[in-house]
Amino acid sequence: MSHYLLPDGNVQIAFSGGRTSAYMLHEILEANGGLPEKAKIVFANTGREMPQTLDFVYEVSEQWSAPIVWLEYVKERPFFKVVDHATANKTGKPFDEMLEKRKVLPNVKMRFCTSDLKIRPAERYLRAEGWKQWTNFVGIRFDEAHRQSLKTQGNSLYSWTRSYPLIDAKISKHDVAMFWKSQNFDLQMENLNGSNIYGNCDGCFCKSEQKLAELIREYPERAKWWLDKEEEYAHRGTYGRWSQKQSRKALHDFVDRQGDWIFDAKNDVLCQADDGECGMAEDEE
Repeated sequence: MSHYLLPDGNVQIAFSGGRTSAYMLHEILEANGGLPEKAKIVFANTGREMPQTLDFVYEVSEQWSAPIVWLEYVKERPFFKVVDHATANKTGKPFDEMLEKRKVLPNVKMRFCTSDLKIRPAERYLRAEGWKQWTNFVGIRFDEAHRQSLKTQGNSLYSWTRSYPLIDAKISKHDVAMFWKSQNFDLQMENLNGSNIYGNCDGCFCKSEQKLAELIREYPERAKWWLDKEEEYAHRGTYGRWSQKQSRKALHDFVDRQGDWIFDAKNDVLCQADDGECGMAEDEE
């Protein structure tokens, strides 16, 4: 039996806008002969996605005849709105509105941005559609299986469970990379064996120093948004920083003082690990 056959009942297909979740969507469409009426593909735009990501979501929909629901968080009820490729925000407004309400910055220990900007808008949209129970198909690969959560979400009236078909099918980064090499279109950002350093939110605090430094060097205007937010919320102390290990200003200053040699992996100057668990000391030169 295919790991991509949809179960009975309502199904949410979570689409992040990246190659992995698009691969999962392709396999679901193939296994089910298209998108069943009981299923909805949901993409949540935070306003900090790269323009190439938004173009890719649109092209996936067009190339595969896949109706994708585009959502954004708004700070007033019903706390979401439906948008499309043309009307999707590109300046970070959904993120801004969430921060105005929260009054603190998220970090690796408080990742409320994911729940507020992606999970809850999707849940509220599906509830508004009349759904009460559903299965959420999530594009997490076998090589990142530690990220899966098998807990049932919701409450006594509304609940959903998660399904991880890529884990069940033992799909790796390499499999995803090879799939996109065989397609007639692709996400127009570098594919490093299935990874994209600018995927999802461009300057996410879960990214390594290496990835954040490359954003500063290649897209300074996008990196500046994250720096400005730290300055805006600096009065909140530890709750006004994206990371407790280094400020964006320290990282910006470090990148500005150095040459391109710091981006050579063999020098090992910048931390290569993801999930924000390592950082340059504030006074490091």
